[in-house]
Amino acid sequence: MQSSRSLDRLSATFDDDHAVANAGLLLSATLAQHLGLKDLFNEHVDLGSRPGRANPGDKAMTLIASLIAGGECIDDADALRAGETDQVLGHWVAAPSTLGTFLRAFSFGHARQLDKVSGELLSRAWAADAGDKELTIDLDSTICETYGLQKQGGSKFTYNHVRGYHPLVSIAARTGDVIHTRLRGGPAHAGRGGASFVTETVTRARAAGATGEIVIRADSGFYSHKVVSACRKANVRYSITVKMMGKALHQAFSDIPEDQWAPIPYFLKGAALAEITYTPFATKKSSLPVRLIVRRVPPTPGSQLALYTDYSYHAFITDRRGNMVELEADHRAHAEVENAIRDLKHGLGLNHMPSGRFGANAAWLAFNTIAHNLVRWVARIGLEESLVMTKTMRRRYFSMPGRITTSARKDTLHLPTNWPWATRFSAALVALRAISLPLRI
Repeated sequence: MQSSRSLDRLSATFDDDHAVANAGLLLSATLAQHLGLKDLFNEHVDLGSRPGRANPGDKAMTLIASLIAGGECIDDADALRAGETDQVLGHWVAAPSTLGTFLRAFSFGHARQLDKVSGELLSRAWAADAGDKELTIDLDSTICETYGLQKQGGSKFTYNHVRGYHPLVSIAARTGDVIHTRLRGGPAHAGRGGASFVTETVTRARAAGATGEIVIRADSGFYSHKVVSACRKANVRYSITVKMMGKALHQAFSDIPEDQWAPIPYFLKGAALAEITYTPFATKKSSLPVRLIVRRVPPTPGSQLALYTDYSYHAFITDRRGNMVELEADHRAHAEVENAIRDLKHGLGLNHMPSGRFGANAAWLAFNTIAHNLVRWVARIGLEESLVMTKTMRRRYFSMPGRITTSARKDTLHLPTNWPWATRFSAALVALRAISLPLRI
């Protein structure tokens, strides 16, 4: 017997000109509009006489809206042209072919113009209570894998033996905001350009309103004299993992008296901390002694490492003040940077570099950064939540369907009844609409 709820009885037609795909994009579009994002693109992006130079604001906003909606490639932006979706975006929606021409117009120098946009947007958002006066910034690099031989800068093998790009990223620790990014070729060493990247990151954070102490956390890829010098010159504190090369450091750790090791809570029993004064990069004239905090951990029972040593050591240098146990726990929290990188790749579109041109992919990285930050700020300013993943925001808010009607010359966006997060959506919309420029006096 056929059920009355059989899906075979349901007909489907594409005939509603007033339907809205991803109506919840109204939240991110409202925030972008109140922060003046489109005007920032029009003001700072100048592609000269290249094809695709016209209307950079509308095209950039289309790419960002597509990324927030879940688009992973240029063609996915076509979904925003369905029905009256453009009405919740507040700008002209460009076709995928137009967006491709626009992206290919970017050289690496042009993509740096987007850094100016991203920095100014960061300042405006933090002025709207989305930022911190004191800041911990995590530096890292990541591999964006590619699969062809026609990608400029991305066709060669990276350190982990796959083809791809190797961008630098800096992330605000508590909020997950992306402060700065820089695209690099795949063979680039993890710390290449790290010193100038630190300088640019700190400059941007200061300009955005971080007036208190700034701490830079990084892994051993950034363990270099140039990076440490850049931190000192920028007047920021640092906490950088030491490269455990050679036998000298291992021997120095082994020589630390037993009574100087302090047990710590750790997932492996027997872990302990100790501290010594150490001068890294001692052959450099400007080298200074710093605190070196080392954690020793017994090898996992039965592992190969247990056959050769009693402990494995993990050390970092720092010029921070405070208790070594607290500093070591804080340094380990650097691993949280991977959450933001994962969100950029799997929540947005950074897992796919769409063009064969390096400049176009550098622009794609910048647009992903801006889209990521808009999602974080919608959550923080509108919903008063922090560290909400993009996929969660998309499922609860951005992907919500809708329909626009007009009565008495007033447009109304109709959304589904019994939507579980309807109250929070409405409250967020009110909060975001309360933002106004100028945000600073």
